[in-house]
Amino acid sequence: MEQLKNDELSLLIAEHGAELQSIRDKNGREYLWQADPKYWGKHSPTLFPIVCGLWNDTCRIDGKEYRMHRHGFGQTMDYKIISKSETRITLALTDSEATLKDYPYRFNLAVSYRLEGNQIQVVWHVENTDDKEIYFQIGAHPAFKVPDMKEGDPLHGYLKFDNTQPRRIYGNTHGCITLQHHPVKMDGQVWEFTMKDFDDDALIFDESQIHEVELLDKNKKRVLKLDFKAPALGIWSPTGKNAPFICIEPWYGIHDLAGFEGEFKDKYLVNKLLPGASFMSRYTITIG
Repeated sequence: MEQLKNDELSLLIAEHGAELQSIRDKNGREYLWQADPKYWGKHSPTLFPIVCGLWNDTCRIDGKEYRMHRHGFGQTMDYKIISKSETRITLALTDSEATLKDYPYRFNLAVSYRLEGNQIQVVWHVENTDDKEIYFQIGAHPAFKVPDMKEGDPLHGYLKFDNTQPRRIYGNTHGCITLQHHPVKMDGQVWEFTMKDFDDDALIFDESQIHEVELLDKNKKRVLKLDFKAPALGIWSPTGKNAPFICIEPWYGIHDLAGFEGEFKDKYLVNKLLPGASFMSRYTITIG
């Protein structure tokens, strides 16, 4: 476990999955979900080279079928620390015999965490080290403690979006999506959520509808904010559990369309890199 620290925040990051494990402020307050397996045993997985599910857990690359489970292998592998200072760390994952069995592309993936005041910059860098085009998706899955909620309480909280009329799609067709859009009931920019809102799994927003999400306390005061340029966003808490966390997930990618049996390169919201090319993006967590 590696620690980053400045005058405002302290982070813990694991080499396994390059996963953020803790966000504490200078007063010791924890903001990140602490992975109680009773509800969900993860903190903030790195989603790569797919986001969400494949139809029948199967993809086709150059006519050959490969199996990959939900959110891909980026969350389950050990990364190598490339550089580290008191406020920055970069971890890397490179293709291997194990990855090539499921995903026949050569790549370098770097995940960096940077502390700047009360902000955490999370940076993704994907490099194509193959001699052909590669295709991938990448995303985040951070889980944050719901303010003012104690274990055993019914799930209840507030998010503020930079959109007053967002439209969701559903990802509950055997773990895949249909592209019909449905309105979300809003009070201006504020969405009030309970456990019932997740009976149909995550709320999924595509088409670059949202680029800023604030988590609010019971008085509608901001606790933290995520901002990002990703074209899709997932909002999730496990249904039926009243789990005291909410996931706010920027995605460069999304589930397969229900029934999709085409080539991986033709997936909805897939990213392409030519040989030698690279992709870089980031999202920012602001505490307070």
